[in-house]
Amino acid sequence: MKWIFAPLLMLISTALFASDISLPGVSIDIQGNEQEEYSNAIKVLAILTVLSLAPAMLMMLTSFTRIIIVLAMLRHAIGMPTTPPNTVLITLALFLTLFTMTPVLERLNENVLIPYENQQLSDKQAIEVTSNEIKTFLVSQTREKDIGLILNLAEKPVPDNIDDIELSTLLPAFMLSELQTAFQIGFIIFLPFLVVDLIVASVLMSMGMIMLPPMTISLPIKILMFVLIDGWALVTEALVGSFK
Repeated sequence: MKWIFAPLLMLISTALFASDISLPGVSIDIQGNEQEEYSNAIKVLAILTVLSLAPAMLMMLTSFTRIIIVLAMLRHAIGMPTTPPNTVLITLALFLTLFTMTPVLERLNENVLIPYENQQLSDKQAIEVTSNEIKTFLVSQTREKDIGLILNLAEKPVPDNIDDIELSTLLPAFMLSELQTAFQIGFIIFLPFLVVDLIVASVLMSMGMIMLPPMTISLPIKILMFVLIDGWALVTEALVGSFK
């Protein structure tokens, strides 16, 4: 599993290489010689810093955000806000995230981790290749409208090509696109359940059963319908397919 996380660790660690690092009793000069490899102390510090940012990295750099939002909206559409429990949804979202990110991780393993372990890439080259691979994925899932919005808010000029887009601009644009796409998928999921609720409410009203909550009748019907159409498989297939 190390090839899954190592390239991401190298990417975030670039923030630590921007200037000299001073710790109590330790002074590390990075900019003195750009050709030298980073010391083991800096690499350990970078890895520890990245591990503390792992949850944020999961949401900013992967498909996790879209998947967990859709699954949460599905739970509310059925009418069971706490079933399945959060631990189940998060675990399922993590596995689906791994499936959708597998092509990116395989490219990082082939183009970054293996050459880096074989000393065919320097630290800076590995970080640069990792950044380019992740930016390629982010751009493929980000709407141009959202990128333009972030550039406008930051008062930055429109870059000439994708390589000139900074991660500080691309990450919030990617998050906005993921939220937009997740809500679009969630709306489509809501529609059939809403139809069931309307039909049940209309039937109860026509029968004069005003005091009977429609949810009492519609909930088992929605669960039965969802099971009969193999709903979890359909939602899973739709989520994974949305990233292709």
